[in-house]
Amino acid sequence: MPIKVQTDLPAKAILEEENIFVMDESRALSQDIRPLSIVILNLMPTKEETELQLLRVLSNTPLQIDVTFCHMETHISKNTPASHLNKHYKTFSEIKDQKFDGMIITGAPVEQMPFEEVNYWEELKTVMEWSKTNVFSTFHICWGAQAGLYYHYGIEKVMLKEKLSGIYHHELLHRKVMLARGMDDVFYAPHSRYTGIDEEAVQKDQRLQVIAKSEEAGSYIIIGDGGRRIFVTGHSEYDRMTLDKEYRRDVERSLNPNVPEHYYEKDDPMTKPLLTWRANSNCVYSNWINYYVYQCTPYNLQDDF
Repeated sequence: MPIKVQTDLPAKAILEEENIFVMDESRALSQDIRPLSIVILNLMPTKEETELQLLRVLSNTPLQIDVTFCHMETHISKNTPASHLNKHYKTFSEIKDQKFDGMIITGAPVEQMPFEEVNYWEELKTVMEWSKTNVFSTFHICWGAQAGLYYHYGIEKVMLKEKLSGIYHHELLHRKVMLARGMDDVFYAPHSRYTGIDEEAVQKDQRLQVIAKSEEAGSYIIIGDGGRRIFVTGHSEYDRMTLDKEYRRDVERSLNPNVPEHYYEKDDPMTKPLLTWRANSNCVYSNWINYYVYQCTPYNLQDDF
């Protein structure tokens, strides 16, 4: 939450120069407070696990958040019981007349397929178009980030020589961007994907700003159109053991996977992985909620964005 101080307090200018959010009395008096409305479009096959991961990172804010889970009507989930979806999820047709402060579009294990061959691509395109007028800020994760970059900005994805899996070192490029407030100069984050993005095309697009990257994993956090769309190419929401589960699943499937990089101690999969990315993950999600959703959306969600 912001620090509220007197408008003319000398320390206010210093704090703002350090990229610490300070609210003066006049702005504080003008604010109305209501629960934030967030819709999560969960495209992951293990939906219940993803629900837990995302709710965990969203909980690190004192703000009240009303969460709606949504799934694709044009896709039948093979890993989540229909009873769970019927009870806890809505379809797009059920929410399309509503407005939301924020939206999260998760990753999906379909990155090796052309976007147009994904069986719910047309519906997802409709959702992303709808988000322009019905969602103030949308947070795209992994394949969801690739899909959003492709749909909104025409950025193509590229196949990698082998699966990128592990915990990678990242560098913060723009400290004074609101999403970066409180972040360290360097940090770690998980990646798990077979594809990357056209880095040159991202750099050329003036609507996009890369604020964190990795020499091994490429662009990590990209802000589009001033924060109306945020793209995170990795999985900062992952739990300690998520990559371990994926690795052992692929071993059982005889896919001969590489051991996730920089994950196990001495790269030994018999050891317990160290959790090295949680603080940064909490920071990114809290900043998104606070600065791109709570501080920006109108009190009356029916107003035009």
